[in-house]
Amino acid sequence: MTSEVIIDVRPKDIAIALLEDKSLVEYQNEPRSASFSVGNIYVAKVRKLMPGLNACFVDVGFEKDAFLHYLDLGSQFNSYEKYLKQVQSDRKKLFPISKASRLPEMKKDGSVQTTLKVGQEVMVQIVKEPISTKGPRLTCELSFAGRYLVLIPFNDKVSVSSKVRKSEERTRLKQLIQSIKPKNFGVIVRTSAEGKRVAELDMELKILLKRWEDAITKVQKTTARPQVIFEETGRAVALLRDLFNPTYDGIYINDDEIFGQVKDYVGLIAPEKVNIVKKYTGQVPIFDNFNVTKQIKSAFGKTVNYKRGAYLIIEHTEALHVVDVNSGNRTRSENGQEANALEVNLGAADELARQLRLRDMGGIIVVDFIDMNLAEDRQLLYERMCKNMQKDRARHNILPLSKFGLMQITRQRVRPAMDVNVEETCPTCFGRGKIKSSILFTDQLESKIDQLVNKIGIKKFYLHVHPYVAAYINQGLMSLKRKWQLKYGLGINIVSSQKMAFLQYEIYDRKGNYIDMKEEIETK
Repeated sequence: MTSEVIIDVRPKDIAIALLEDKSLVEYQNEPRSASFSVGNIYVAKVRKLMPGLNACFVDVGFEKDAFLHYLDLGSQFNSYEKYLKQVQSDRKKLFPISKASRLPEMKKDGSVQTTLKVGQEVMVQIVKEPISTKGPRLTCELSFAGRYLVLIPFNDKVSVSSKVRKSEERTRLKQLIQSIKPKNFGVIVRTSAEGKRVAELDMELKILLKRWEDAITKVQKTTARPQVIFEETGRAVALLRDLFNPTYDGIYINDDEIFGQVKDYVGLIAPEKVNIVKKYTGQVPIFDNFNVTKQIKSAFGKTVNYKRGAYLIIEHTEALHVVDVNSGNRTRSENGQEANALEVNLGAADELARQLRLRDMGGIIVVDFIDMNLAEDRQLLYERMCKNMQKDRARHNILPLSKFGLMQITRQRVRPAMDVNVEETCPTCFGRGKIKSSILFTDQLESKIDQLVNKIGIKKFYLHVHPYVAAYINQGLMSLKRKWQLKYGLGINIVSSQKMAFLQYEIYDRKGNYIDMKEEIETK
């Protein structure tokens, strides 16, 4: 199986696609300005106590207050609180954590009223992003995640991932980490650490310790509250940290800055694979070049076609996701209705497992498969679904088919489900339902070119248009493109872009910066 990561960096957002055998299996899209990220650590103030919920709301500087339950304070909350006061008491010299005293663990049946008070400062970490009407979810059990290890302050325990099966390897890793970790720190050893040398693990441990020291130094030197003291690495690097596999065939990036960050990171964790990180320099948009745009438009939306006429209908409600499996207009199997139902359902299980990863659907998912009479067929479908979900990094649980032919799945929900609107708003009427004659579109483009060249003074630029429009502009020996180049200069480049709607256009300068030339008034 070939695996490739495609990173499309745009002026306002960054999109990351993971391809397995050229098929899109994971997709993330975030605004570049987004600072609300799982893993960020804040020093914040308690705003309101909720005794009935045994929880409180914490101001972390955003529109919605974050939710912190008493059980999420963690067993070492008292130790954190004492150390926080010690750090803040001396603004010049940092109190080392190795000298901090460990206080008794918190009682699990305690009350938030007796533990916290309004206005109290706490160190918190985001564990779940805002979803729908809910604010972010917090914890006071801080952790710093790396490729091989997770560092946990005020916890002396060393744990090894349960996916490391061999007992001798588990013992080796546990003894190794015990020998190199400092006092008052716990460590979780991740599955990817299996077989790694002490030098590699020690280097990552030092990196994680440096992150903790930088975070606590911010607490010591700043008084503004709320204050972010640790930010997760960039989206591209964070995704690679969890996804990276030495068997990757390539990581392609169209931005110099992100390319440098990713190359440095891969060089740190897998120096022998640094050459798989490649800068994409083609004129065709990177997602179009790797056939990602087309897959996004076909994989998202309410209806998803997957095999010889069969399709899924995916609906999202506040409480759960509902999936209906339909055989559509496919040809019936020669072996009868039962064989046909099994074939459609097995195909649906393959596509559904991909859709769960692709859309990052979480919470409760209910799937209405086509009814099957044979118990062995129902068991075969359940086993197929379980096998397909083994590639999924999110925690999940799958129940066998119920009497009504429904399969219930729960999947870890950390951030809102990815929702890509594949329906296109008319770019020339802005949704009003009236447009200029499409035959005048090239005249409109020429007026923009004239404005760019003769008024603004930009001689070289790239005009992105729909593939059909690009074909029309480029057709013939004396094409429109050639006429424009003779009239306005050879700096005019036409780029066919699949993400453009039919009468939509975008203009970029020679450095790839977007030039906004659109005016709503031009459609009136």
